[in-house]
Amino acid sequence: MRCLSSHPITPFISKLWKGALLKRSLTLPATTIENGKRLAAWKAVDDMIDPKNHKVIGLGSGSTIEYALHRISSRPELHSMLYVPTSFQTKQLILQNKLRLATLEECSNGIDLTIDGADEIDNDLCAIKGGGGCLFQERLVAQASEEFVIIADERKKSNNLGSKYARGIPVEIVPMAITSIQRILTNRYTQANIQLRMATPTDKAGPVITDNGNLLLDCHLGPLGRQAATIYQDIKLLSGVVEVGLFCGMAKKAYFGNLDGTVDIWTKN
Repeated sequence: MRCLSSHPITPFISKLWKGALLKRSLTLPATTIENGKRLAAWKAVDDMIDPKNHKVIGLGSGSTIEYALHRISSRPELHSMLYVPTSFQTKQLILQNKLRLATLEECSNGIDLTIDGADEIDNDLCAIKGGGGCLFQERLVAQASEEFVIIADERKKSNNLGSKYARGIPVEIVPMAITSIQRILTNRYTQANIQLRMATPTDKAGPVITDNGNLLLDCHLGPLGRQAATIYQDIKLLSGVVEVGLFCGMAKKAYFGNLDGTVDIWTKN
């Protein structure tokens, strides 16, 4: 993995991230976290979207993507492109920013570039994604893209995937299969904590329902080491599983906004 560091506003600062986890508290002021998200999103948009050669851009879901949309909206030369959302939330943001909305079905020639967030990313650019419940549509758009780029704040960096994101790997499942899949996974991964994701009482009673009408199991398996791709296959092959929130071998680059105002860029070797 090649790592660069730069800042989109202040003078260029260069450093290498050596692979060790940063020894900062994960309990950070909200303004600091949001600034990291903003810096990563702005830098990725400015670096990666080519108004001369790109025609279709995929946009992921979550709070970091909101900053990417704001940056795109502020650049008139990017308004002529088509934008494909990965969730109802992103669709509404595209419309609110008066950008050109497209569906995946309309993009017969594929997508030039997709920018999306992540919940945790390791040195090989393998990511846990879908904590917001949009993993199925995020996968569809990412696999249809020529390039896939991740944006996040520095808390999402990981030396061992699965060691930081407390909720675990999201698994989207058709409602009919939820009981059997939970039993199978509990028996297969005996040390894991596997829970049906419930909605907060202020939102709704009962479980979280995805945009596709499915349920979510949060599977905390602990650190995955080099087994993430194997675990993905093991779970995905179960009938009733719609998608698994492990994205390995897909991202070409990741942008991380840091506390010190720099942006680290990880590139796949």
